[in-house]
Amino acid sequence: MVGRAITVRTYPGDWAKPVQAIDVAEPGDVIVIDAGGVGPALWGELATHSAVRKGLAGVVIDGALRDSDEIVALRFPAFSRLVMPNAGEPKGFGEIGVPVTVGDLRVETGDWLLGDGDGVVVLPRAMAVEYANRGMDVLEKENRIREEIKEGSTLSKVTELLRWEKK
Repeated sequence: MVGRAITVRTYPGDWAKPVQAIDVAEPGDVIVIDAGGVGPALWGELATHSAVRKGLAGVVIDGALRDSDEIVALRFPAFSRLVMPNAGEPKGFGEIGVPVTVGDLRVETGDWLLGDGDGVVVLPRAMAVEYANRGMDVLEKENRIREEIKEGSTLSKVTELLRWEKK
């Protein structure tokens, strides 16, 4: 998952603002929801169908989602602190486009998010180009190492591991 953040702060289980954020988001955006890290669920299969139809890149929830099997079947990147079967209710509390906290990370609308099976990384908008350049440097280095291993070397030899050992 890669996309620009659109942030939502809501109350536990209140799915009104997260669903409204789908309408506000642009294709390729990632909805980032701060629900205080608790349930009940404020995202599920129907929100996912709507997000997929809109062309969104994913959702990150500091709270709960439900219908996880259906979300996986839709191949929609969804990251949440909790998964639970019970849904909340739309009450309309909260805000869209305000700074939020997910775990211990501050996220603002316009920041970039990258997510995969290992988790989610937040790239502040002001640092995104620098981080992208660093990422390309790491990718080039790892590609070179991978090729040397394929040619018969080992990771410890390629990285000169012994020179890093404390004596």
